Amino acid sequence: MERIEAKILYELANSNKTFWELLERIDVSLNSFLIGIENLRKEGLITADRNGFRITEKGKEKINPKVLEFEGKICPTCLGKRIIPEGKFKEVIENFKRIVEKRPEPLLDFFQGHMLEKDVIARVALMNYYGDLEGKDIVLIGDDDLLSIALALTELPSTITVLDVDKRLGDFLDNVNKNYGLDIKFFEYNISRPIPKELFEKFDVFSSEPLETISGLKAFIIRGLSCLKEGGVGYVGLTNYEASLKKWLKFQKLLINLNCVITDIIQGFSVYPTKYDTTDYEEFANKLAFEVDKNPGINWYKSALMRFELIKKTLPSIAYKEMKIDYISSEDLTHPEHSKKFNRLINQ
Repeated sequence: MERIEAKILYELANSNKTFWELLERIDVSLNSFLIGIENLRKEGLITADRNGFRITEKGKEKINPKVLEFEGKICPTCLGKRIIPEGKFKEVIENFKRIVEKRPEPLLDFFQGHMLEKDVIARVALMNYYGDLEGKDIVLIGDDDLLSIALALTELPSTITVLDVDKRLGDFLDNVNKNYGLDIKFFEYNISRPIPKELFEKFDVFSSEPLETISGLKAFIIRGLSCLKEGGVGYVGLTNYEASLKKWLKFQKLLINLNCVITDIIQGFSVYPTKYDTTDYEEFANKLAFEVDKNPGINWYKSALMRFELIKKTLPSIAYKEMKIDYISSEDLTHPEHSKKFNRLINQ
């Protein structure tokens, strides 16, 4: 039995779970999760209806009951993040929540979404813990999460620069600067293009939640490293839902080949809502071979936070050229355009 299928069985042996509860617990590629569920259903090891999943007697025979006697839980205080924002961060999060209330709504055209406000502040707190805030020049490539505002509210970085394709974000940040006395610089920028010369090798830290296609990951990393001085630091989010382990391997090899050392990978660090007024990233659930009830509000979509340091600056020639970018891939099953990818799971 596959590891993912075994994990699902043990989760259900502890208790029945809805589709969304199970998805929140099984942090693997969405494609692998759905295939695992369907395999278990076909084998009669679990049953499913709109109320959720149950393990069958046949399924119970596949597990070792002794395993259920042992239990490990994620820390309920930090939720596995390793950092707890304290001190003035409590003031920062309240101000941050108030400022971002009128943020631009995510657009499907840009495959946008934004992490929970508390997770934005947790990232800032981790950056501060590592000494990557005070006196630093920071660049963000993409800023759906409005991390720039949270950074600016600390008054610790020397400069904060945002590069983003969405002009609405630039207009919003301009208003925030005027209304709250912040100084966030914005450049309308498409990741396919080289970094503007005036920004090349000007920054100590870069942060991004990149596209999770192979070409997208490559572009975001190369553009980010183009911005960094030698010895700079990068913070990048990467999911398991849209990125298989094979993609993770290619990503890690890319970093190593570009002389970067990964210092931290914290799974589940950032949590994202998946339903917005302007787009719904849960449409795939309507295309499955079994009926799934509406998500009652479980934020199941998580991203790992990766920190790395640039040891020696060596950029490939493509850093100075246009790059062809694939904006979605066959693994991006939350993208509504990819509902057809579920044909094998429908009406079986």
